[in-house]
Amino acid sequence: QVAESGGGLVQAGGSLRLSCAASGFTFRMAPMSWVRQAPGKGLEWVSGISNGGFTTTYADSVKGRFTISRDNAKKMLYLQMNSLKPEDTAVYYCAKGTARDLDALMSPGTQVTVSS
Repeated sequence: QVAESGGGLVQAGGSLRLSCAASGFTFRMAPMSWVRQAPGKGLEWVSGISNGGFTTTYADSVKGRFTISRDNAKKMLYLQMNSLKPEDTAVYYCAKGTARDLDALMSPGTQVTVSS
């Protein structure tokens, strides 16, 4: 299971830090991702991190603005989001897996709303 938190309402240009608490699986062995779903749109993969945290990847739409990280000792995944844009408005989910092999979503996600 995973549980996201940290979403909210922020003005364009602002920042938010999302957190994801993992349980019920061997977190340190699992690559993890953040995905999002904007209103009326499909799921969009946002960022991924290797199990050890040494390799990170980003969608072009967030590259240079978002930073993914993890703390395996605490079983936590994070997404630092800076320079937020209205088009970043979405429900954000954390999930096991990579962009190419993503597990089914297990949680309700956290809402991020960016006002212009």
